[in-house]
Amino acid sequence: MNQIGTELAPPTCIRASSRPWQNPASAPRVVKRPPDKERRGAAGPRVIPENGELQTIIVYLNGDYLPVGEARVSVNDRGFLFADAVYEAIPAYAGRCFLRERHLARLAWGLRTLRIEADVTPLADVGDQLIARNGLVAAEFSVFYMQVTRGAAPRTHAFPKEAVPPTVYAFAKELVRTTPERWERGFGAITLPDQRWARADIKTTGLLPNVLAQQAAVEADVEDAIFIREGMVQEGTHNNVFAVLGGEVTTAPATNHILHGVTRAFTLELCAGLGIPARERAFTADELRDADEIFFTGTTTEVRPTVELDGRPVASGRPGEVTRALSEAYRRAVAPEGQAGA
Repeated sequence: MNQIGTELAPPTCIRASSRPWQNPASAPRVVKRPPDKERRGAAGPRVIPENGELQTIIVYLNGDYLPVGEARVSVNDRGFLFADAVYEAIPAYAGRCFLRERHLARLAWGLRTLRIEADVTPLADVGDQLIARNGLVAAEFSVFYMQVTRGAAPRTHAFPKEAVPPTVYAFAKELVRTTPERWERGFGAITLPDQRWARADIKTTGLLPNVLAQQAAVEADVEDAIFIREGMVQEGTHNNVFAVLGGEVTTAPATNHILHGVTRAFTLELCAGLGIPARERAFTADELRDADEIFFTGTTTEVRPTVELDGRPVASGRPGEVTRALSEAYRRAVAPEGQAGA
């Protein structure tokens, strides 16, 4: 088993917590959405810093910490040639990773499934080192990204005959959370046929169908795209989708056609803790279009309301009560100690 390089001092991972669901004191504030041209690209979160300043970010590559501009990967790396790799992203709040063990467990499962030998345990420390080295300990919201490929070898479709070390790359960067004002306006989405392969449950770097779908969303002046397979709702391009149907929070079952989202699972736990009816079941695109509420969940998405689907308003066209309650509960759960009521 190959072991990933390590240094010391991981801060304690934020733990999930349950808090009673409190109904909003008043109905959601109605805010008129701005014209499409003002909304393009406004979904957040936005990466900080931008452009050339990214070259100053310290990254991790195969045991070394170095400026991203100095990082070098072989052109024969199978991640580059075949997308023969898996990745993971963990949100961090005030420098502390949230649900880190769950994310690393999913990464380890993906590696085992693809038969890539690498020990993910040291990556917990790598994340903490990158957060510290990039000055993100006090950042409100950041992300720790890691990627493991099968390694570099002469190009052939089959696995390398000789054992090669995996390529391990990671970075951490600051993000800007969706502001309350932007959240209140809600977000838009389109539905598209699901043209991905049949193992969407493996978090591989082979994301071309997702890229094309997300670009279609951008060109439609909305923030998300939802995959529909044989008339059934699956997930978004980089997040999981939920619908409130008849008062029940509903999301597609954890099959091979969706990523088994860590935030998705945590949201279902929040529903249980708050007494909100919820279940995993197959549901149709027509049910989605008639939903009382739609929202997305994800590492960088958090809990985000969708108020427009395929150019039509979702119910009242504003964030719903259930989505609001879950978003508030999620923000309390990830809030740094002493700020849980914020």
